[in-house]
Amino acid sequence: MSANLDLLKIAQEEASGDLFKYLDSIYKRATMKVDGFPDAILWEGGNAAGGVKPVAHTFTDTFALNGTLMALDVLGLPYIGVPMMAQYRHDTKLACLDWFGKLPYTSIKWSTAGDFLVNEGGKKVVVFGKSANAPLRTVSGVYCNVRPYGPITAVRCMPCLPYSQDKKKFKIDPETGIVHSEMNTPGIRMAYAGRLFLKMVHETGQLGRVAMKPTQAQEDAINAGLLRWMLQGTKFKLVRKYSVDAYEEHKDNVDAIVRLLPKDFKDGMENWGGEISEHIADTNYGLLLHDVIRHRKAIVLGTDLDGDRLTDLMADGPQVLRDFGQMVLDHAKSGLDMNKVWTDMGFTMKNGRDMTSVMYRMVGEPIYEQTLGSADAMLTRLLDGDETVGGTKDPYDPRIHFVLINDAYKAANPGNTQLHKWLDDQLATFDSIYEPKRPKYIDGYQKLKAAIKPWGSQ
Repeated sequence: MSANLDLLKIAQEEASGDLFKYLDSIYKRATMKVDGFPDAILWEGGNAAGGVKPVAHTFTDTFALNGTLMALDVLGLPYIGVPMMAQYRHDTKLACLDWFGKLPYTSIKWSTAGDFLVNEGGKKVVVFGKSANAPLRTVSGVYCNVRPYGPITAVRCMPCLPYSQDKKKFKIDPETGIVHSEMNTPGIRMAYAGRLFLKMVHETGQLGRVAMKPTQAQEDAINAGLLRWMLQGTKFKLVRKYSVDAYEEHKDNVDAIVRLLPKDFKDGMENWGGEISEHIADTNYGLLLHDVIRHRKAIVLGTDLDGDRLTDLMADGPQVLRDFGQMVLDHAKSGLDMNKVWTDMGFTMKNGRDMTSVMYRMVGEPIYEQTLGSADAMLTRLLDGDETVGGTKDPYDPRIHFVLINDAYKAANPGNTQLHKWLDDQLATFDSIYEPKRPKYIDGYQKLKAAIKPWGSQ
């Protein structure tokens, strides 16, 4: 068993030291070079026994960082680490985003607080680029985010926002009050997202739902038009249609994007088929709940904005349904526990924390992503020496790190059945340690180290 990481020391360096310097002293610099960036700094580690391909990890902030380092140390899998800690990416003006975006590996990217404060000339300022999500997606060539959960799979076009994010171009006409914005989405990425959506509908046989507002948002109209263009010459059946064919209405704009696509973009699509239903975006919020209740499998295509709302509902809706179900059971004096009833009825959706999120790129392997909303507050409790706040809070649960690693390494090594089984076994070991009572963070790490033999050391 390898020596333990000093996880508390890492947290302390992040809070009031030089985190990059400390991590650079304990991690080995990678020998590989990033195309176009000869000065790129990467770290490497783990064991590639059995021909396991590495996964690239962002080393970001708070528990997204600490939990990642802990899980990699416990599992011993081969990895490439990209320094992307708030202070470091601020000091380097987001150069590390380019390094990460150019790596030819399946990747894991963590999203952390956008208002992170860093030091600049002795004063605290908000980190440059905030959470860095938008610029990372841009430099990585991300065109969509796929989130399967229960019977629903959300395909979220990225970047695909029907409003302006460019402050220089954003203005309101003082006489009319009309808001001026611009299309800030590369049309080619919209086309790729639509094609992936259709491919998934064809391959799964699930109902395809389109969630857009073509009559209200110009960008959505172009998106809907692209989809109608893609449907031409295929075996798909439109079981519900918008009142207007968005391709015919916006033909010139759609054709301008189509001309930029590869000539073989639609090759093979003539054999694709399935049922597609076009809905105004808002309608899908209600439809999603009905689909969940009836175990009706559906794939939903939305823009970044509406897709984000849909995935929020996918995460939060099941708990609302369980709470209401318990109220009904109590009213009927049944004496039943809704959580058990929920499982007995075949529902698997819990609270969204186990929802996989995968970003697809124009070129290269996918990026698995996850958000830790309250990771900074949880780490502060650890630094204060009372991570449970007198027993009123649960310790940090690092399971999501092991789940995401499980998904990403399987995707990077699709034919390695030995690795797949090993990953599942280690997740089971994790659960045996963390259930039913979650140990404190450092205690849990030490128990995992004692129970799990790192990959390649068996």
